[in-house]
Amino acid sequence: MTLPADSHVHSEWSWDTGGPASAAAGRMRATCAQAVRIGLEAIYFTEHLDVPGTWHAEPEDLMPHQQHLLNGAGTVDFAPFDAAGYLDAVDRVRHEFPDLRIHTGLELGQPHLVGRQAAQLVDLGLIDRVLGSLHTLDLGDGPAEPHTLYRDHAPAEVMDAYLAQIPVMVAGSEVFEVVAHIDYAVRTWPAPSAGPFDQRRFEEGFRSALRSIAQGGRALEMNTRRLWPWIPQWWADEGGAAVSFGSDAHTPDAVASHFPEATAMLEHVGFRPGRTPAELWRRVHVL
Repeated sequence: MTLPADSHVHSEWSWDTGGPASAAAGRMRATCAQAVRIGLEAIYFTEHLDVPGTWHAEPEDLMPHQQHLLNGAGTVDFAPFDAAGYLDAVDRVRHEFPDLRIHTGLELGQPHLVGRQAAQLVDLGLIDRVLGSLHTLDLGDGPAEPHTLYRDHAPAEVMDAYLAQIPVMVAGSEVFEVVAHIDYAVRTWPAPSAGPFDQRRFEEGFRSALRSIAQGGRALEMNTRRLWPWIPQWWADEGGAAVSFGSDAHTPDAVASHFPEATAMLEHVGFRPGRTPAELWRRVHVL
């Protein structure tokens, strides 16, 4: 089968990999080589576009190579996104891998809150695909990621707040086409203390979030780090019309991971590919 484009891939130009001057240098090129090796025809490098110093964390919330980014105020501080360097790097790999359709992209964290700052860093009109991501919430102590919040708040409170913020994000920004990893807060659900995550406890919150995405005319990303069959089913139930596929790869070996299984799940609920691998999949009428 022809795999769809991997529409959510990170390289050394994302701050959380370490940056272009770190051990991650060369990751974009290596990822392109891996994509060609496995027969992927199209890829989007969707680098993180976050505003430094806008959320707090503890050292244990970060990977070892990220812990030096914590500043004296306890917030995550890193060099702003280097748009010019990123675009030059994309141009180089496009010339080196002419048979691979290499697209630009950005993953914009909290787009409804940081749109003005993001526009000062890069002209989003030059980018092929912008993902909107909700990475942080403010539950009264300042913005933090879910895994930080789970330590001081009831898990259900964090999950409910996360899902309630999705419609706010969709209504508050027009700059993104695709909502990424709606299951982001599920990734770090504290199962040892709260028990296994049960999506049925939060079904209405998920359905409300999915409905807002569909009504907002956005696509939903099928993030393949973890495959949840209830997400495509509920997306179809709530009127979702389009999906992208994203591995959320930060290393070359993870590109297009679990894509065959993910495409089968989407086909089961009526989604079909476009004319090219880079196009969104859309739902067709199923008799």
